[in-house]
Amino acid sequence: MGKADEITKATRDCTEIFLALGDHRRQDILLLLETQGPMNVLEITKNIGLSRPTISHHLRVLKAAGLVTMERKSKENFYFTNWEEGRVKLLEFMHRVLNA
Repeated sequence: MGKADEITKATRDCTEIFLALGDHRRQDILLLLETQGPMNVLEITKNIGLSRPTISHHLRVLKAAGLVTMERKSKENFYFTNWEEGRVKLLEFMHRVLNA
């Protein structure tokens, strides 16, 4: 596998993270969860000022990228940041690009 192939594979492995971080509203959600702790969709909606369906969409994107996780407590879903999975993917990406 050549250098270009390595970089392409590394980039594709991180595509969901890049897409998730590329939207300022998702950045706002991550910052809110990181600074305020776990929240449910209603709490996030009140703090961010977007509609509930829009927040739910952004949370799905962040969850698919591995940047947030969800925990069910009683009848509520609480979301919190999950930097570890995203950090591992990004570090692997940087390692592949720099060593390709």
